[in-house]
Amino acid sequence: MELLSMHLQVPNSFFLVYIQVIILLWISCFNLKGLSLLGLAHAATVVGGNDTDLQALLQFKAMITGDQLKVMNSWNSSIHFCQWHGVTCGRNHRRVIKLELQFLKLSGSLSPFIGNLSFLKELNLSSNNFYNQIPQEIGRLRRLEILELSNNSMTGEIPSNLSSCSKITFVSMRGNQLTGEIPASLGLLSNVKTLGFAINRLRGSIPPSFGNLSSLEALILRSNALSGVITEDIGRMTNLSFFSVGENAISGVIPVGMFNLSNIRIFDISGNNIQGTLPSNLAITMPYIDFFSVWGNQLSGKIPISISNASNLNALQLYQNRLIGNLPSLEKLDKLSYLLLGTNHLGNGREGDLNFLCSLVNNTKLESLDIGTNNFGGVLPECISNFSSSLQFLAIENNKILGRIPHGIGNLINLGVLQVSQNQLSGPIPLNMGRIQKLNRFDARYNFLTGTIPYNIGNLTGLIFLALGVNNFQGNIPSSLGYCQNLLVLGLSYNNLSGSIPTQLSGLLPTSLGSCVRLERLFLGGNLFEGPIPSSLSSLRGLVELDISENNLSGGVPEFLVNFGALQYINLSFNNFEGVIPSGGVFKNASAVFVEGNNKLCGGIPELHLSICNSKTSSKTSPRFKIVIVVVVVTLGVTLVLSIVLIIWFRKKKVQQPISTFAENSLLWLSYQSILKATNEFSMRNLVGSGSFGSVYKGILEESGVVIAVKVLNPLDHRSSRSFLVECETLKNIRHRNLVKVLTAISGVDYQGNDFKALVYEFMVNGSLEDWLHSSTGISELETMRKLNFFQRVSVAVDVAHALDYLHHHCETSIIHCDLKPRNILLDEEMVGHISDFGLAKIISADELNSPSKVSSSLGLRGTIGYAPPEYGMGSELSTKGDVYSYGILLLEMFTGKSPIDERFREGLSLHNFVKAALPERIVEITDPILVQERVRRGTPNVNNFRNDRYLQCLNSLFGIGLTCSAESPNERIDMSDVVTKLCSIKDKLHPTRVPREVPT
Repeated sequence: MELLSMHLQVPNSFFLVYIQVIILLWISCFNLKGLSLLGLAHAATVVGGNDTDLQALLQFKAMITGDQLKVMNSWNSSIHFCQWHGVTCGRNHRRVIKLELQFLKLSGSLSPFIGNLSFLKELNLSSNNFYNQIPQEIGRLRRLEILELSNNSMTGEIPSNLSSCSKITFVSMRGNQLTGEIPASLGLLSNVKTLGFAINRLRGSIPPSFGNLSSLEALILRSNALSGVITEDIGRMTNLSFFSVGENAISGVIPVGMFNLSNIRIFDISGNNIQGTLPSNLAITMPYIDFFSVWGNQLSGKIPISISNASNLNALQLYQNRLIGNLPSLEKLDKLSYLLLGTNHLGNGREGDLNFLCSLVNNTKLESLDIGTNNFGGVLPECISNFSSSLQFLAIENNKILGRIPHGIGNLINLGVLQVSQNQLSGPIPLNMGRIQKLNRFDARYNFLTGTIPYNIGNLTGLIFLALGVNNFQGNIPSSLGYCQNLLVLGLSYNNLSGSIPTQLSGLLPTSLGSCVRLERLFLGGNLFEGPIPSSLSSLRGLVELDISENNLSGGVPEFLVNFGALQYINLSFNNFEGVIPSGGVFKNASAVFVEGNNKLCGGIPELHLSICNSKTSSKTSPRFKIVIVVVVVTLGVTLVLSIVLIIWFRKKKVQQPISTFAENSLLWLSYQSILKATNEFSMRNLVGSGSFGSVYKGILEESGVVIAVKVLNPLDHRSSRSFLVECETLKNIRHRNLVKVLTAISGVDYQGNDFKALVYEFMVNGSLEDWLHSSTGISELETMRKLNFFQRVSVAVDVAHALDYLHHHCETSIIHCDLKPRNILLDEEMVGHISDFGLAKIISADELNSPSKVSSSLGLRGTIGYAPPEYGMGSELSTKGDVYSYGILLLEMFTGKSPIDERFREGLSLHNFVKAALPERIVEITDPILVQERVRRGTPNVNNFRNDRYLQCLNSLFGIGLTCSAESPNERIDMSDVVTKLCSIKDKLHPTRVPREVPT
């Protein structure tokens, strides 16, 4: 009746329309062919609504390729499209005004017909999996007010004609894969209040036209690849309250106008390359600021005193900068939850540096406090025991802090992470630490802590990581550690612990003691343990790393260790083990097994270089020795026969086809498409690093599972093509264990027709030497701090020297690397050093080496400031002596821990002169403090004794080589072949013949 009464109002077309409806219904009932979207559209128009809107919705549905929740099933002819899921129409005109389909697990492309919904005010497709480009037709939606496309997989560029949507107030496209630049035309959106393009791949700079957005309240651009500088134009956005451009590549200084944004509440420029200082009147010009984050930049100077008046502050994140001086009182910051100041140069290394901590005792909301890796000195004040019980994260590591861990630390009952390592703390661990039931990480390595490890530490049942190595603890390991069921890492190396290894660590214990069967890393080296390895440890099948070196342990090496499938590293060095060493499991990998200093061990794989077991030793070790011998002899006989047959067969096959692994075959045929898949479409999560000529991504090949590193050249930099050719030419004919292996090169076009050039290398799991020499920890990091010990540094130095010697003297034509620095030294899983990045290399023929004319450079000045030899800057010829200079600086950096571009090396002072002035009397002062503490903890508690041992003699020789190599005149520098000889001699003086990879102590 409703249908009839509606049509009675239009009598001239009543019968025609009525007949059309009847025919369509009749066709539908009998499921006849010919029913079309056009027919449905016309039927819906009759019922009420607009044919254009219906067509647009049907086209939108047609491009949906995935609908896990089946929500699009409601989009059918049985109901009016205004009643379809997610569709809202106006009351009077029955036109679509809202399309809300967020969080529905939809996938597909966005139809350009969306631009025909001319009455649309709100489009919300967030948190789905829409892909491909955002159609330009969205710019036709003149009534659009809200555009929400966040958390999808949209690609391509931001539509420039979005500026035509003059009524728009909210735009969010965060969490997609958008590329290109931010259109300057968006500066015409006079009504927009929020612009959000975070977590994409946008490049270019922030358009100056954004200064015209007088209504803008939130500009969120973090986690892209934006560059350029922040201009004064941003300071004209007077209503701005949320400004976030963190984790980009923006440089320059913060313009003064930015600090005049009186309405700003959230200010985030973290993770960029911004320099300069913070304004002295910060809290005055930004009175409402509650989130201030500038971490990961190069800001210098002091923290302004005015910050103490920012009473609304909830988070102050200043870590990873170059800030200096002491902190003002923070007493008025009673709303502060996060105070993160780590990795700066704060403090003066003396008493009084930590006074500001006591001004925080009345703060009831403090959750995270990080002052680690600074220059704070003085005694750790007792007042930290009075911090709010809301504190969950406390980090003071890598400073010069003295005194004891306050007894009242147990009052911080909600503490989850306590990091106090690499200080000068003394005294015992407070007994009441057992009250901190939520503690999951306690790191107190590299201090002077004494006494016994408290028995009630077993009350901390949530412990995951416990590292107390390199201290002066005595007594036994408390059996109560068996209660720590979740313990994954236990580091107690280099103390004075004695007794036997407690069986309670095994899991074979009474129910009341619990178990530690989840333990993955156990480090007990450098103590006084004795007796055999208990059989009860056989239940620790999840062990990944085991270090019990430098003790007095004896007996045989248990066979059950062979069955530990996860075990990747075992160090039994310098004990009194005897008998046959197993040959299965982890013991098959010589690079993972360390058994030096056990003179009574025999057997094992040949790579371990142990003596052959005699019958007496073998029978003593294994009662079934005779049976084993028979089995071995029979097996060898069968193997010999099979080997002869296989050799003959392979010789016949060799002529017919070459032999190569599947991985090698797959790498030879890599394409742009395969690289795209391997790197998850060059995801920012896969980005390993970037340089002047391109970016490096980690990738996993889909078919073979091979892990690769892909260096993608920047097509916009004309020098990158030259660099690509240079690197290809350099690497195609060189092979050395200490050079990064190039697997293939790709030169073609991408899906947009742009030039695409990439080099594929073997992936180095331990990153660059730069990361290990100058690593830092974030507030949520639960991984072991990455520090290289003395032996590892010597080994890497030898590796690099061998590689340079090969390039200079053992290639068909000499090769000059031209850019040697820690970032170009990569470390594999065995911590072996490899030289990488030959984009600036120069191949020098014998004639050129002997020619008095200069070797020209088509890539401009070669090398990196601080590492490039001085003669290159004066236009002198390229030579192998230039690499020698860079190596010398690298060597000095490795053992001082100081970069040649450190701020202290100014006004004539250099790293070379800094070391030269200190030798030989003040060698301890210039040595990396990590290495000094390492030696002190290894049995030389008096630093004066440190001046008379073999360790010092080796260190003095290393500095001498570094100084000779980095001499100002090329004629004074020695040859790399001489460097290799000298370094190998130094290494031979140190007892390990193979250096173990890094383990937490």
